[in-house]
Amino acid sequence: MGGEAELRVTFFPPLYLQRRIWVLDILRREQVTEIVDIGCGEGQLLAVLCQPAPSLPPPGPGILAAHSGASPTALEAGDFDLHPTRVTGLDISSHALASAIEDTSPAAANTSYTRWESLQVNIWHGGLEIFNPAFINAECIVATEVVEHLPEEILADFAPMILGVYHPRLLLVTTPSYGFNARFSPPGLINTATGFPDPTKRTDRVFRHHDHKFEWTIEEFQEWCEGTAQEWGYDVDTTTIGRAQEKDEWGRDEELGGASQVAIFKRLEGEAWATIREEKSTSMKESPKSQKVHRLLETHHYDAHVRAGKRGSAEEIAKAVSDKFDEWEAAELRLEEIWFVEEIGAICGGWFEVLIEVIEGSPKFDLQRSKGQRRGDWPVLLVGGRPGKKKKTSEWAPEQLPDDLFEEVLQSEGYRSDDDPGFDWGSGLYSSDSGVDLLWDISKDDNAWAKESAWTCDSSDDVVDWGAGRWCTLSAAWDFDSPE
Repeated sequence: MGGEAELRVTFFPPLYLQRRIWVLDILRREQVTEIVDIGCGEGQLLAVLCQPAPSLPPPGPGILAAHSGASPTALEAGDFDLHPTRVTGLDISSHALASAIEDTSPAAANTSYTRWESLQVNIWHGGLEIFNPAFINAECIVATEVVEHLPEEILADFAPMILGVYHPRLLLVTTPSYGFNARFSPPGLINTATGFPDPTKRTDRVFRHHDHKFEWTIEEFQEWCEGTAQEWGYDVDTTTIGRAQEKDEWGRDEELGGASQVAIFKRLEGEAWATIREEKSTSMKESPKSQKVHRLLETHHYDAHVRAGKRGSAEEIAKAVSDKFDEWEAAELRLEEIWFVEEIGAICGGWFEVLIEVIEGSPKFDLQRSKGQRRGDWPVLLVGGRPGKKKKTSEWAPEQLPDDLFEEVLQSEGYRSDDDPGFDWGSGLYSSDSGVDLLWDISKDDNAWAKESAWTCDSSDDVVDWGAGRWCTLSAAWDFDSPE
């Protein structure tokens, strides 16, 4: 039975942000330092990856005293920021890549925070079916909302090239879930008002975007993922993310799952699998398609702070911290307030753990550790200071919005953080897992928070300005409609 009924379906955060957060969470969890974004478009993910981490990774032996309690505890073992050293983008659109080049340049990066690590960014032009030796053995390849745009003959090259020739340690894939499309119409009806009939004419399905060559059901996606993983020597886990804010009055929410399907492929190690991949993918390197080459359009280099990895003495660091207490006339400061004083981070060599060690080892300060609390929120008391006097709020870093305030604003707007079991608000938009509360900022440009049809929004992420450092519009216009 056909029809043009369209139900209201909205997502919060926008679905493209939920996909991005899923990617970032895995990159952090797996401590990935090299990322290749296949089909990077205008480079929104790349631009996020170019933002500096608030500190260096925990230091190795010799930097901290053997008795120091500054190193992460077992409970904090997964609490690390992203520390990319090489970020790469590939796309077939020269127009989109022009934006990617601009938005990943050092001039466009958020300069509000010190950069403790060097970074190289490479932007390539070309199709994924073309062999690029620079991508071989990449640590992680990301393909978000890409496969559904591929013609059949190019899709056939996807797994052999990505998992065979390049064989990354990780492959992250996202694609629309066709089954979720039923959520846009009452049972028995098909949304033909804003959907797009299958342009290939192979099926009678209605898709979310005019350029989609297919949209897989959950079962079809699982079958493709499992078969691909088995053929190329990978383990794979699949799930869905992106639940509608509205409750389906026909009770279909659990059955239909989330709007986006996601998969993480993890390479199986061993010489046998390496040999199989090499033998099965040889033809890809020698095919006529691979006689073409990708064109390197731009390389950006980000330089680290000159003091990165060069810590000062404990006495020097303690004096700098004490001077700030005096300057701010404070008796209590949060640990991250101290850290974001650039000269203090520099004296610590960029290591947050060094600051903790010095403060705990100095008789001038009392660090109030709290199990389960972010390290950045640990109070530091000035011994002998006037009780109850804290640093004035107006003196805090003006471009930061702490996670607890972020959630408070959301709740005041009527949103719940636990609507989607596949979405972890604990990770935040940046989720500074080292314990330092540094959010990659979302700011509002002219089109950022505009309403869009649930079916007609493109998958491009060109509505968010990451790194402008303004949260003044946070509570305005939080109504997002697009599943793409």
